[in-house]
Amino acid sequence: MHHQRYFVLILSALVLLPACVTKKKYLEMKTHAESSENSVRVQAQSYKAQIDACNAQFDTYKSKITACEQERDKLAAELKIAQNQTKTYQEQIGDLKNQSQDLKQQRDKQYEQIGGLTVLSQSANNNISLTLSQLEKKEQYIHLLQAAKTKTDSLNLALAINLKTVLKEGIDDQDVDIKVDKTVVFINISDKMLFQSGSAYINDKASAVLSKIAQIIQSRPDLEVMVEGYTDNVGIRTSCIEDNWALSAARATSVVRVLQKNYGVNPNRLIAAGRGEYNTLATNDTPEGKAQNRRTRIILLPKIDQFYDLLNPNNVPK
Repeated sequence: MHHQRYFVLILSALVLLPACVTKKKYLEMKTHAESSENSVRVQAQSYKAQIDACNAQFDTYKSKITACEQERDKLAAELKIAQNQTKTYQEQIGDLKNQSQDLKQQRDKQYEQIGGLTVLSQSANNNISLTLSQLEKKEQYIHLLQAAKTKTDSLNLALAINLKTVLKEGIDDQDVDIKVDKTVVFINISDKMLFQSGSAYINDKASAVLSKIAQIIQSRPDLEVMVEGYTDNVGIRTSCIEDNWALSAARATSVVRVLQKNYGVNPNRLIAAGRGEYNTLATNDTPEGKAQNRRTRIILLPKIDQFYDLLNPNNVPK
């Protein structure tokens, strides 16, 4: 722009002062002006080329900047993903550490169990050895039990037959029932044979049956005698008797007392028990059923120590 202005000034001077210069001078000035114009044009084109080159370079850098920004955003997104993955991995590592700790505890516990099993196995081996040695006596022991059971059954059967034979004379069969149940013999006696209604006092008819039972008891000193009192479900309450529990216990005690005092049965062999209105033989809904439930049961059973002796392996014959 500076050169163009200079060229215009020269042309203006040439126009305004044509008469002041010679033609030769004018031509020189014109030539110089044209030369200056060409020089300015060339320089302007050079500047324009430089500007275009700068613009192109600017566009290139701008494109690179845009590409860098995109790459930066991409890397930032990838970094965030990586951070999330790292957090997930850290959580998984924590879980694995906890699982590892649990497995270690389980392993230690299993080691303890294995140690315990080793002790148990040794104990089991010892027990098996002991059991095998005991089984050598098994057959002898079984024979002993079978013999004892056979003997007991035979004695109970003989006892029951003896009782029926002794009691049948002068006593109604409906009032006395004799049975063998497993290892015991028991006698059910109707309450009318022994007591007045609602009373625990022994009546005169009782001696007929109790004296005969006492004879059998005295002949078998190896037996214990349990006397159980039973009632029907009709409630009772008097000045002396509170309820059926008290009545049944009082009746059993009265029978035991008579066996001891009147017939000399050893009291160490006697047991008195009241069963109240429970453990019925028949329904209490009918008069016949109530009559059947009002009873006294005398049980002849082996002494407890005899059972213990029977089951003691040390008593097995060698």
